[in-house]
Amino acid sequence: MRTLSKRSEFLAANRGLRFPVPGFVLLVRPRGDGDAGIGIGYTVSKKVGNAVTRNRMKRRLRALARAALPQAGIAGADHVLIGRAGGNDIAFSDLGEHLDSALQRAAKKLAR
Repeated sequence: MRTLSKRSEFLAANRGLRFPVPGFVLLVRPRGDGDAGIGIGYTVSKKVGNAVTRNRMKRRLRALARAALPQAGIAGADHVLIGRAGGNDIAFSDLGEHLDSALQRAAKKLAR
């Protein structure tokens, strides 16, 4: 997995598919460059809370992605997790289930 770092990569992912779930939004965009690697990016805006809250949310999103994306991620696509307000209040196991369901919906939609 490679981490997205450039603003242009995040903007490109924003033009892809969007899967909102409680706690975060998953953006998925197939790159179409022939590379089967998975790209991952994280973003949490100031609307979510102060720096401590945002950093905790990013840590949780990184842990979720490390656990789920190697098996369920879409090869050759960029994934962006956008933290939402209240995401820190949801149990970590529930967030994992939400991510799994969002990835399944994304795979089904891209298979069409």
